[in-house]
Amino acid sequence: MLAARLPGILPPLSEVEALETAAVASLATGTFDPRVFFRRPFRAPHHTASAVALVGGSGNPRPGEISLAHNGVLFLDELPEFDRRVLEVLREPLETGRILVSRAARQAEFPARFQLVAAMNPCPAATTAIPAGRSAPARPTRSRATAGGCRAPCSTASTCR
Repeated sequence: MLAARLPGILPPLSEVEALETAAVASLATGTFDPRVFFRRPFRAPHHTASAVALVGGSGNPRPGEISLAHNGVLFLDELPEFDRRVLEVLREPLETGRILVSRAARQAEFPARFQLVAAMNPCPAATTAIPAGRSAPARPTRSRATAGGCRAPCSTASTCR
């Protein structure tokens, strides 16, 4: 809920930013809603979203979640649950501010300057006591592999590393 409020505390869109954002949104939906013209977008794809859903696609390339968050916020809740390939497609747009969608018949370049906000639950070892002599559950290993590791502040954190 806190992440959804971030667009409200960011500076208002300039007229140029609002036009860019409206153009991308109208490519995706085919409509224009003047009520949200100066509002920064907030996109929160589900953790089961595919790389194509984030990047964009179809036979006639359309913007995905990354471009729909242009000039706004892309929120990834449950970050470790996202497929690694899905997270890797974020690298280029974060570095360049653009995303190139290539299909057999067409290519399209969309703007992709956004604030990336991610959230995840703490490692299970941080919330559950593990009896002496037992190893931590498999879940912390997945956390470490996808999001940089367990950062548990408790005494059981050593079992995650």
